[in-house]
Amino acid sequence: MSNIQANVPESSASLSPRIENLTPITISERIDAMDILRGLALIGILLMNIEWFNRAISSLGSQDTSLTGLDHAIGWLIRCFVEGKFYTLFALLFGMGFAVMLIRAKAAKRPFGAWFSRRMLVLMVFGFLHMVFLWGGDILHDYGFTGLLLLAWVTLLKKPLFKPYDNPTSFLKLALVWLSVPILLSVISGIGFGLSHSTEDLTAQWHEQIKVAERVEAINLAQTTSAQQNSEALTTTQALIAASTIPDIKGDIESSSLASDPSSSPALATTSAPVKPTTAITDSVETALELFPQASIELQAQAIVAQQAEMQAAVLEENKVFTEGNYWQATEFRLNFALFMLTFTLPFAFTMLLPIFILGYWLVSSSIMKHYQEHALAFKIMAYLGLGLGTVLEVGGLLVAQHPVAKQVMLLQVVGETLFFIGQFVMTAGYFGLIMALLTTQKWRKRLAAFIPMGRMALTNYIMHSVILTTIFYGYAGGYFGEISRAPQMLIAFAIIVLQLRLSRWWLTHYAFGPLEWLWRCLSYKKIQTMRL
Repeated sequence: MSNIQANVPESSASLSPRIENLTPITISERIDAMDILRGLALIGILLMNIEWFNRAISSLGSQDTSLTGLDHAIGWLIRCFVEGKFYTLFALLFGMGFAVMLIRAKAAKRPFGAWFSRRMLVLMVFGFLHMVFLWGGDILHDYGFTGLLLLAWVTLLKKPLFKPYDNPTSFLKLALVWLSVPILLSVISGIGFGLSHSTEDLTAQWHEQIKVAERVEAINLAQTTSAQQNSEALTTTQALIAASTIPDIKGDIESSSLASDPSSSPALATTSAPVKPTTAITDSVETALELFPQASIELQAQAIVAQQAEMQAAVLEENKVFTEGNYWQATEFRLNFALFMLTFTLPFAFTMLLPIFILGYWLVSSSIMKHYQEHALAFKIMAYLGLGLGTVLEVGGLLVAQHPVAKQVMLLQVVGETLFFIGQFVMTAGYFGLIMALLTTQKWRKRLAAFIPMGRMALTNYIMHSVILTTIFYGYAGGYFGEISRAPQMLIAFAIIVLQLRLSRWWLTHYAFGPLEWLWRCLSYKKIQTMRL
């Protein structure tokens, strides 16, 4: 890995002057548009993340249905226009940063692989420490790991077999095709479902799902009533029997299925159609359940109740830790949660982040970011299409997924969440196009330049979010966990934004890097960097 040389299209080398040593990017070499994008993306990330400092992160991605009034409006707007858009924009910027570093390494004629691997490993360590000692919702470790995958991709392009694809046009095609895969699979699945399910099938499924939902509600009500009356503890099966007039025939079905002797089952004995004792019922419980619709409803309801109980237990445990626990109890909880979340790093990086990194890599290697003023029309079109179509997909997806009926009909929930997922990418493109279109005008360049310092200190500011918000919310500090609703949270976010805008500007008038950016560079280059300007 240490012998890997920078490998970029020759047309991109003009982005950086010829340098003799591989050193941190100077202020004059930075692309201001990228720093502005980072600063604005950081604000979007804060608006989304603040909710999950005040609420159990184990329920991440779910809508808080208890909100009303202004809190409901704020929560809905944040989910529609912010959630999922700005970590994607950050991933795009990360790919851009990778390309800038690679081009500079090419200009310096220095090995690149070992240095960049070390840089990504340090970022992964930062992310893991962040998850364990501050907040479990870290994204840095995912970016670091995806950076290693991107390095592997660049290395692969050096091979003779893949050399023809080492050009900006191929980068763009690969990224777009990769990002289109989940959309294409969703379309194919939808078409297949529509072709294979008639109106009668859908109606029958709907009626069954309504019965399942009613049964779930009855079970939950019975369990709640039982708990309030402090009655004798019941097992799950006993509770289900006590809560319903419908016999629990799950055990009978399974016993008769395993024994392959229908005459031995009391449930089967009550059916109107006699079954010969010598006829074997299939070993599959699902096939047996088809003969007993009521049993199928009961088993589905039991499964849903069990899943709900498991999720509720996780939320209650987290709430207790972050309201009553001390710092080390909270840290132990975060450690276990971090180890669990690491299992998702590879699939998340490979399916979601890597194609976005490659798209960002294309934007720099094609010189679009260097000469973005020349692409004003393209950015305007991207803004109109992205924000217009993205809004339709996001609003439509949320309206479907959050409708009460979607809780009963799984199909509606899947359709709504799929539209919402696709809309996130479309709207991210719209935001990117809008910001870049504004930057092509002198008036807006001056206005948005205020976000450059925040963007140059993105790592420090991101970690600072966790320091400030855990101090406010967690029980071992401010103790406001679960007590500050969505609307007041926006006031806290606004105060943090103003603070970081001013603090970042002041800091960078005295120092070359933010504190964590400086540490990151020192560890990456294995050399103490000059801090003061």
